Amino acid sequence: MIYVGIDVAKDKHDCFIVNSDGEVIKDVFTFKNNLEGFTQFFSAIPDVPLDKIKVGLEATGHYSINLTNFISNHHLPLVILNPLQTNLFRKAQTLRKSKTDKIDAKLIALMLQTGNFESHTNLSYHLAELKSLTRHKSRIKENLSKYKISLVRMTDIMFPELASVVYSINQTSTYAILRAFPSTQAIASAHLTKLTTLLHHASHGKYGKIKALEIRQAARISIGSESRALSFELIQIVHFIEYYKQEIAQIDKEIKSIMDELESPILSFPGISYGLGSIILAEVGDIRRFSSPAKLLAFAGLEPSTHESGKFVGSNMRMVKRGSPYLRWALLEAARLVAMRDQTFKDYYQKKKAEGKHHYVALSHVAKKLVRVLYHILVNNLTFQPQI
Repeated sequence: MIYVGIDVAKDKHDCFIVNSDGEVIKDVFTFKNNLEGFTQFFSAIPDVPLDKIKVGLEATGHYSINLTNFISNHHLPLVILNPLQTNLFRKAQTLRKSKTDKIDAKLIALMLQTGNFESHTNLSYHLAELKSLTRHKSRIKENLSKYKISLVRMTDIMFPELASVVYSINQTSTYAILRAFPSTQAIASAHLTKLTTLLHHASHGKYGKIKALEIRQAARISIGSESRALSFELIQIVHFIEYYKQEIAQIDKEIKSIMDELESPILSFPGISYGLGSIILAEVGDIRRFSSPAKLLAFAGLEPSTHESGKFVGSNMRMVKRGSPYLRWALLEAARLVAMRDQTFKDYYQKKKAEGKHHYVALSHVAKKLVRVLYHILVNNLTFQPQI
């Protein structure tokens, strides 16, 4: 068996190749993060059957994406290692007392020799795509939230009375009004028929003449400030909000397409939608990486931290907050929604509340229970069946 350890960096990577007998096939060498370097790396691998090769590297964010794709496209069996795993393995080895890339490449090759790691698969590719999309969506939603806050600030300055005559500043019909009439003067002088038609169309028939009159009257007695610059900024903010909402809708289509291909049983849980399910699957990755639900709980950062000194063992400790914050949020949100729709989880939440636990503590217990069930469902590819 040939083991290839790679330590990934931004501009270059270090590689070490050894066989199962411990014979060094190629000592540590460096290759560039470009096509020439990738070709150099590929040519260094011995010409043996693919099932006799195992390539390993750490999950290092975007630096490893192009190399990972190159390796997969050349059908080399690839193992993606969790940095936590390599750190623990590193501490157990005597070969390193300091961190250098050359030693890291050897360390990864040694890990491949001593551990039974699953290879990167087409499933891993789909999950990597999901992770990219769900995190991209998260970043866009952050930007959208900022602009929504900015819009509230702007209307507080320009039209403070508006909030009392509409359901929400951040709703489609309000955006339509502010885009078409970006000042109180413009709204106050708007033709009633035009304002009514705009509202009726933007609200899908929910609002009409009465609401149009109410908004126009509020504009006529408004104490809001006006200026050309403020109106320009208001239009820009509304434009960005609508743009980001359209982008999120496009991302959701891409996510749904991948989720449909995966056909994951996670969607059989009541309350777990494409959006929430995609985040959980993307952040967990290949469920086979975890040998037990406890390992998955630790990865999610949902297991309580422990403190032990002498005969004292701390209890009621906080969660360790290690691992992906995206996954932790998604699991807690899923726990909340599942507990609203499934009687078993609802009863479990109520039981924890009856024990005097705070809402979020009780919810974290539900999340742990959900993870244990989720692990069983995903590993065995089963559909969730409510307990009657």
